[in-house]
Amino acid sequence: MTEEVRMVKRVTLTDVARLAGLSPSAASMILNGRPDTRLSRDAHDRVLAAAAELGYRPNVAARALRTSTSHTIGFVSDLVATTRFASGLIKGALGAAEAAGHVVLVAETGGEREREAEAVSALLDRQVDGVIFASMRAREILVPPIPSSVRAVMLNATSETHVCSVLPDEETGGQRAIELLRDAGIRDDILLLGYDADAERDLFRSATVAARVRGIYDTMAREGMRFSREESIWLWEPDHGHDVTARVLASGPPPRAIVCLNDRLAFGASQALGEAELRVPDDVALVSFDNDELAAYLRPGLTTIGLPHEAMGRRAVELLLAPDGPPPGEHLVEMPVVIRASLP
Repeated sequence: MTEEVRMVKRVTLTDVARLAGLSPSAASMILNGRPDTRLSRDAHDRVLAAAAELGYRPNVAARALRTSTSHTIGFVSDLVATTRFASGLIKGALGAAEAAGHVVLVAETGGEREREAEAVSALLDRQVDGVIFASMRAREILVPPIPSSVRAVMLNATSETHVCSVLPDEETGGQRAIELLRDAGIRDDILLLGYDADAERDLFRSATVAARVRGIYDTMAREGMRFSREESIWLWEPDHGHDVTARVLASGPPPRAIVCLNDRLAFGASQALGEAELRVPDDVALVSFDNDELAAYLRPGLTTIGLPHEAMGRRAVELLLAPDGPPPGEHLVEMPVVIRASLP
């Protein structure tokens, strides 16, 4: 056999067993972590050393046929992988999959239906144990058809056809934001920046935004607090937050606090406050949502209720690999309260 042929020959379980001086079945039990092998510690050490020396890699396709599991998870997303803010969904999924002895195959589709169908078909051809369908923005999504035997979990998304979903606990997050103001002694003269029922329904189509707002209003009512002004904004971007805040400041005395429905609005609001020579938080307090990476770089830093993307990604994998399959329902993940200096 030539050296070139030896270089491309796949190392087999039989090769490992021969080098370790054991039978292939004994080597297989050790490499698969069978707890009931009754083989000596020396035998375990010899097999593991032989596998390492030879560079043995298990034949995943053969194992899938033998065990009906490929230890592979499909991850189909619209813009998650290429969106800095939402990439934590993948990071969390990768970590949980690795801990469970699985690998993740990621397919990004840009939200295009044809590409989604192609991605799902390619993953099914690779005999994935299940598929996670993820969305950069929490919303209901249409999922390409998959066999009923293939497990599926919606991540930062919901679906009419697949009823196991992982979402941020937005209602409790809204509650926490108002409680922060209450604890700071601010109970009125509060501006709400961003909510627009039509924008939420038509643009975001997001049950999570509605839950966030519900948590805000319910807590305000329970605490006897009130908004002095509510400003609708269609797009939650910094320039819109700046322009609306500047208009509010030009129309009369500044509010004591501003609740921004995302950090990007808060970035713009902070700029407008600075231009009006108002200090945060001494003159106007700020509290927001999402914990965008830039929130820590504002001066002062922005207090915000974070989106738990990594924790959500981990939870999706855990549900997908549950012994009895993904349990139905919405599985809510707590949103962390990130305290910085924008509240007194």
